[in-house]
Amino acid sequence: MKKELLEVFENNYPDRDYTIEIVNPEFTSVCPKTGLPDFGTVIIRYVPDKTCIELKSLKYYFLEFRNAGIFYENVTNRILDDLAGLVKPRSMTVITEWKARGGITETVSVNYNAS
Repeated sequence: MKKELLEVFENNYPDRDYTIEIVNPEFTSVCPKTGLPDFGTVIIRYVPDKTCIELKSLKYYFLEFRNAGIFYENVTNRILDDLAGLVKPRSMTVITEWKARGGITETVSVNYNAS
């Protein structure tokens, strides 16, 4: 995954707390054990500080996962690390909801809070 694809833009309201929610219902990656595709929804909720995530760059960043062999837990944590490291939000939550495979679904969530 190429985090250098991610771009930000200036937040025009840095003195106000507001929440941005981004939903990608067509996220794909590959199971590193079986090589089978994984399909899921990625939800990003964050309170920006000085910058916001530019959506076109986020789309291209997400596409980098399409052929990556990576576990659900690692996808979720990697997205949080890459986005929080770049955007430096006041807070951020990343949730991944994975489609059923073998009758089992999984949801992974991880949080970041600036201190």
